Amino acid sequence: MPARQLQQQLQDLRNQLAEAPPLNDEDKAALIELMSEIEVQLAREIASEPDASLVDGVNLAVERFEASHPTLAGSLRSIMQTLANMGI
Repeated sequence: MPARQLQQQLQDLRNQLAEAPPLNDEDKAALIELMSEIEVQLAREIASEPDASLVDGVNLAVERFEASHPTLAGSLRSIMQTLANMGI
């Protein structure tokens, strides 16, 4: 169930990126890279090889976007909570 929830949260984040106020290329690339890392982690979780540093990356992204894009930051917080619930 948490894996499915995480996949839905990633999709929600993708939708927000498509609809959000324009991000600069660096910010957009950073979020896309972070989402890719989360998807890799999701595959590892299925294989029972979690990477705990991923939560730190999501936390940094929350801090980065908190003031400029609060909706994205909220979605990232939800993803971070789901990763924590998965034991990552």
